[in-house]
Amino acid sequence: MQYTLLILLLPLLSFIVLGLVDSKWKPKVAGTIGTVVLTIITVLSYFTAFEYFTTARLDGVYQKIIPFHMEWLRFTEYLHIDLGILLDPISVMMLVVITTISLMVNIYSLGYMKNEKGFERYYAFLSLFTFSMLGLVVATNIFQMYIFWELVGVSSYLLIGFYYTKPSAVAAAKKAFIVTRFADLGFLIGILILSFYTKTFDFGILTSANPAVFSGFAGVTFLGFSALSWAMALIFIGGAGKSAMFPLQIWLPDAMEGPTPVSALIHAATMVVAGVFLVARLFPIYVDYTPHVLHGIAYVGAFTSLFAAAIACVQTDIKRVLAFSTISQIGFMMVSLGVSGNGGHEGLGYMASMFHLFNHAMFKGLLFLGAGSLIHAVHSNEMSHMGGLRKYMPVTHITFLIACLAIAGIPPFSGFFSKDEIMAACYEFSPYMGAFMTFTAGLTAFYMFRLYYGIFWGKEHKHEHTPHESPIAMAFPLVFLATITVFAGFIPFGHFVTSDRANYDIELDNMVAGISVLVAIIFIALATFMYRKESDIPKKLAKSFSGLYKAASRRFYIDEVYMFITKKIVFNSISRPLAWFDRNVIDATMNGFASSTQWTSQKIKGVQSGQVQQYAYVFLLGTLLITALILFI
Repeated sequence: MQYTLLILLLPLLSFIVLGLVDSKWKPKVAGTIGTVVLTIITVLSYFTAFEYFTTARLDGVYQKIIPFHMEWLRFTEYLHIDLGILLDPISVMMLVVITTISLMVNIYSLGYMKNEKGFERYYAFLSLFTFSMLGLVVATNIFQMYIFWELVGVSSYLLIGFYYTKPSAVAAAKKAFIVTRFADLGFLIGILILSFYTKTFDFGILTSANPAVFSGFAGVTFLGFSALSWAMALIFIGGAGKSAMFPLQIWLPDAMEGPTPVSALIHAATMVVAGVFLVARLFPIYVDYTPHVLHGIAYVGAFTSLFAAAIACVQTDIKRVLAFSTISQIGFMMVSLGVSGNGGHEGLGYMASMFHLFNHAMFKGLLFLGAGSLIHAVHSNEMSHMGGLRKYMPVTHITFLIACLAIAGIPPFSGFFSKDEIMAACYEFSPYMGAFMTFTAGLTAFYMFRLYYGIFWGKEHKHEHTPHESPIAMAFPLVFLATITVFAGFIPFGHFVTSDRANYDIELDNMVAGISVLVAIIFIALATFMYRKESDIPKKLAKSFSGLYKAASRRFYIDEVYMFITKKIVFNSISRPLAWFDRNVIDATMNGFASSTQWTSQKIKGVQSGQVQQYAYVFLLGTLLITALILFI
């Protein structure tokens, strides 16, 4: 399977070529090159998945395969950084997810980004992002993952700030970069602690069932917790930053300033699930050695899900609704991992998380591309500028509805199957957790159908031009992803991806499924009653609960809290006094040294006048002085 190296090299080559030629080629040529390259690596990824899942078994268990490996840097006898490709069930699944969504975005962008300035640069950045994300998921060791993790951050910064002439886009790109850098610092510190005591970066060794690997942590504690717990918690902070978990979620909604296809690629389907993938990759460590940290991940994910869902219920910008929906759904995946065990039916949560990751990538990518189609038609992100569009955009309408039904958990769409497994895992962990997540799932159904009715039903908005369906380059990805959303739920996913390296067939829990569907239908009915037709009910409710409504619409003031901390405390109370000390003490001291040196130089520069007579005079005077001293002494 050494051909898998091409899956990494081809998008890197595409980035280099498109980045070098920039505007030297026609935009259509650049778009074609980028799309053809993505088509090739998508075919290679599908072939890799087929070959792996049909041949990589030993006694019925899927084995880890390393088709490429090389040592890059060696620090000590034990500690070195390698570069390689690791194929196992979750990395192969991610290859399929990343290349599928990337290909659809590349095709879609041929229509959506047509005539945009910087078209070639856009496709170069898309290739860089795809290369970075693919390198992340096939990494053989945690430091290689960290390298590509940072490349993902750089490429997302470039794509969010693609419209660099817009101050809001520049601010959003900087915000995303800075917030994730702070989180990545925690990730790096966690890696250093983990590698210091285990003497390895290698995933194969770290996740093996060998307690001796972690013997170096024995008796090492800090503030009442073991060093291993601190390491794994810090590593999760890195994942929380990328996956926009509370309280590091503030960058994701603002990242919608980037082109809509970028939102579908980075902030819905691939980059934001990097944190989920990280926890899944290190899952054996979490579940065997730090289960309390894993449970903490579940609680953070649960709160994040409800928090983001509540905010999504009052947003009016369709991309921001989908952004908060993404945060909420990532929370579901984190909860599912957090409540999971390792072995037998206890591993249900792990499998359900990966299944929901796969399904969410497809229907959320569909929702974002559908949103792009709508924005392309009406030239606005606001729901108030839409309404009644089902008559003019039938393909977008049907595909968008399919995605809404899937995310709401309505059978037989894919989201129903994966969300049911998550709910079953939550109820096994705790009835309270199950009830909490069921209510959050109900809110998901409510805000998604609020969005659906606000766009396609209700009162029609007057437009300068009659809205029309998107061109084939934009419509095809919608139909393709909608088809996957319809049928993906029937994939025997548990047969391929489980936490205990054994098969687990998906079995619907009729009680849990019944409750989930009933709750979803109730909330959809509520959204239908309030938003299908123009009504004063939403305004009256907003007025009755004005405090909660205002707080939710302002994201519960989390951004204001960050601004207060940074400006009032960090800048004014810390940075400003330090700046004064730097200017008035440090700089003044250095300037004093310089002034003293200059004054002394001015006074003694006459000694080096260049006049031979003066030198002779001084020489004679010195000779006489020395002679006198000799005589008197």
